[in-house]
Amino acid sequence: MTVSNTTSVPVILPGSTAPAVQPPVRFTGTTEAYVWILVRGYALLGVTLGIYRFWLNTDVRRFLWSKTEVADEPLEYTGTAVELLIGFLIGLAILIPLYVVFFVGALSMGTVGQFASVFGFLILLVFGQYAVYRARRYRLTRTVYRGVRFQQTGSAARYALYAMLWWLLILFTLGLAYPFMQAQLERFKMRNTYYGNLQGAFVGSGFKLFLRGVAMWLLVAGPLALALVAAIASIDWPAFIAAADIERGEEAFAQLAKVDGIKESIAFLGGGVSVSILFGVFLYPVFQAMVLRWWMSGLRLGDLTFTSHLRTKRIYGAYARFIGISMLYSTAGGIAFSIAAILFTMILGSPEKNVVFQIIAAVLGIGFYVIFVLGFSVIYRATVQLSVWRWSVQSLDLQGLAVLDSVKAEGGPSSAVGEGLADALNVGGI
Repeated sequence: MTVSNTTSVPVILPGSTAPAVQPPVRFTGTTEAYVWILVRGYALLGVTLGIYRFWLNTDVRRFLWSKTEVADEPLEYTGTAVELLIGFLIGLAILIPLYVVFFVGALSMGTVGQFASVFGFLILLVFGQYAVYRARRYRLTRTVYRGVRFQQTGSAARYALYAMLWWLLILFTLGLAYPFMQAQLERFKMRNTYYGNLQGAFVGSGFKLFLRGVAMWLLVAGPLALALVAAIASIDWPAFIAAADIERGEEAFAQLAKVDGIKESIAFLGGGVSVSILFGVFLYPVFQAMVLRWWMSGLRLGDLTFTSHLRTKRIYGAYARFIGISMLYSTAGGIAFSIAAILFTMILGSPEKNVVFQIIAAVLGIGFYVIFVLGFSVIYRATVQLSVWRWSVQSLDLQGLAVLDSVKAEGGPSSAVGEGLADALNVGGI
């Protein structure tokens, strides 16, 4: 990686060793330290019935921020777990009355209530996008570099409206509008992003991202579309319509199974879905690396420009490690559970006719399940999440670092309510 501010080139004498050149952005954290944070945090999650997650998220952010260095100086995360907890409680206080209104409306208003439920779902989607923008504001105002705070302005409501309109367009275009949505929303976010008094910008082209990703879209959507066409063409539609007579109720299903082409159409659809899923799973790391590279290379802070050289094989490697370790973990967990079940039966006897033993067995089973699920979460965050962060950071070249020397501090901390809403709606992030 190179920095355009370099003013001199060191002279290397014969027989001497070249001085180590530090990259402009680097990540110094170790996997072992991160795993310890996760293991300790998830253990306390179980003890506190999930309440400790606010402290766990804070510890994770402090680790990732403090181990990310720009020009040999680390970022700093100044948020606290208490802020996250209070924000979450306020978010619940906002959302619970809405849930109650939607639930009562759906039960008491018949057909109108069903439409009210759909309307409520759309309102929650808008709230989700609103919360995403407010949560980003919170995280930025808790991010400090060289004693200067990041900040975000702009209307969260306007962002939510833009995002919802774009998602509708994505739905109607079967995903083809996604690159243009990403470019537009990133421009909105970055022109309202500041480091002190230094304004951000985003110059990534949605059309370029579209061209890079359209082949992958065809590979994923193509088999499903072809299967759908083949399924429609293979069915004897007059016989299908006759068999679907609603007056015959359950008998209609038996008649539908006898319609010419129905079995072939089901086979076509099953094959198309399977092939699309297979391509989707295989190509997702390619897609993720492509979008991250495009996004990071489009970021600007004043005259400071970012260029990413993230390699796709790094992302594939992260997912490969996750799959491999998960398989070993599953095998070890299955063996441990079997041994525990055998020992339980040998010591306490068969629980079939003993209520107390059944309760103990159920509690132990739930405990094993919780530990098993939390273990997968630790593995994912320690392999995929940490690796994506590390390789994304270390893939960056920066040009124009001198602009950071003249930045003036502005702005202050933002409320954690947006972060709490995002957490309550399960749309939060790191």
